[in-house]
Amino acid sequence: MMIKVITYGTFDLFHQGHYRLLQRAKALGDYLIVGVTTEAYDKTRGKLNVIDSLVTRIENVKRTGFADEIIIEETEGQKFNDIRRLGIDIFTVGSDWTGCFDYLKDYCKVVYLERTKNISSTMLREQNSHIQRVGIIGTGRIAGRFVQEAKLVSGISAQGVYNPHRESAVRFADRWEIDAYGDIDEFFKAVDVVYIASPHETHYGYIKTALEHGKHVLCEKPMVLERAQAEELFGNAKERGLILFEGIKTAYCPGFQKLLGIACSGSIGSIRNVEACFTKLEDADSRELTDREYGGSFTELGSYCMLPILKLFGKEFQEIRFDSLNGANGLDLFTRISLKYPNGIATATCGLGVKSDGRLLIGGTKGYIVAEAPWWKTAYFEVHHENPEDVQKYSEIFLGDGLRYEISDFLSMVNGTEKDSFKLTRGESVTLAELMEGFLRQAGR
Repeated sequence: MMIKVITYGTFDLFHQGHYRLLQRAKALGDYLIVGVTTEAYDKTRGKLNVIDSLVTRIENVKRTGFADEIIIEETEGQKFNDIRRLGIDIFTVGSDWTGCFDYLKDYCKVVYLERTKNISSTMLREQNSHIQRVGIIGTGRIAGRFVQEAKLVSGISAQGVYNPHRESAVRFADRWEIDAYGDIDEFFKAVDVVYIASPHETHYGYIKTALEHGKHVLCEKPMVLERAQAEELFGNAKERGLILFEGIKTAYCPGFQKLLGIACSGSIGSIRNVEACFTKLEDADSRELTDREYGGSFTELGSYCMLPILKLFGKEFQEIRFDSLNGANGLDLFTRISLKYPNGIATATCGLGVKSDGRLLIGGTKGYIVAEAPWWKTAYFEVHHENPEDVQKYSEIFLGDGLRYEISDFLSMVNGTEKDSFKLTRGESVTLAELMEGFLRQAGR
């Protein structure tokens, strides 16, 4: 009896990992069917930055000699129909999708194949293409989210993780099927670009070292905590022809970009007021509420709340004031930042131990825009005017944790397809560092 196997994928920038997956899929049975996704379907399922055309991707699969039949995957739900229609015995995909397709076990055997680590770019260089191997510094929650989101951006692959506490790196690496490093020089040798998700106070040192090793850097917010540090690092990156990129995911998501465009279009007149609030309740034992030097609500959430203010009013504020409610250990549980500009006023409110109505409000001379919480994952907002019945409603997709948008923009800059990032400029990152410095100074930290 012939055993039929089916697998699916985008197979963009065809590499060693794709080859080995098809090889092992073929070994599971007698007849292998490979489904290659269309660009349109990739977009609907949140896959960004696909580079090769469908024809090229099909040809690369065909060249391996493992596929007995190639089909096109165009719609959600097609896998089930293909399995029934084609009489499939085994469905298989890579282990990074473990559990996602268990629902198919009622119709065929489901096999998750171990992910190929240490992707080689040799095959890609022959095609004048290159997958950027990313190394992760830090093993906290956001680092895990990054690995998941990076899978959905074509042209980048999580290669390894570094933590000075090697046991933490090993645990993280085992979970995400990448390599662990306790020696930072060995780590830099193995990667092309670096993502920094370590505690705030370590960012400066890690960025500087990564740039010295010739690596492009994507760093979590706040990138650094002093203006002079930001200016120094951006200068170092420019001298070396490298990209230094601050990761505030809101800045890169499509809905926030649409909101900014509407706000600046004149539909609400001249902007005179911006109010941004982001609060959440953290566990009292969390790093954010126990790190007496660098914890607290403003260092954790201030970058988000200051983002729309800087984008709409700019960097040249005339006055600034910080007001905080502190916990017993001196960390701010709730902070309000008030800024005065030549033609407007703004407030940014952050809270980790006090909950408030987290929304973004942009007031103008002809109307206002409101985006309810979680506005930092902008998916919906409304434009209101004097007539209460005159309301325009806007929506935009926000996929996953949103990190894929910043990863995609970072990759575009690394590959030279974008010369600069207007979504978050270097000057705005420098100003954010200046604000962090001013707040910490006032707080006596």
